[in-house]
Amino acid sequence: MSIRVQIPSALRRHTAGVGQVECSASNLGELFSALDEKFPDLKPHLRDETGQVRRFLNIYVNEEDIRFLGGPSYAFQDGDEVLLVPSIAGGCN
Repeated sequence: MSIRVQIPSALRRHTAGVGQVECSASNLGELFSALDEKFPDLKPHLRDETGQVRRFLNIYVNEEDIRFLGGPSYAFQDGDEVLLVPSIAGGCN
């Protein structure tokens, strides 16, 4: 089984510029563990101190918010495309 993980440009400074990764993770926990191993600097941007998904990190599987697919317990399917999207706030007054 293989899934494709898209890493947006906002996080690529923690992946040495890598924007896409192939992975054989079967769930979100396994995916994060694989990413932690490959890109240690990325870890604090994905999970908080307790190991939970960061509040402002959105995760999409095949363009569907993972929260509507079962959240962290969602079982990836062969060929799934996962997109990690950190919320970015800002603007001017």
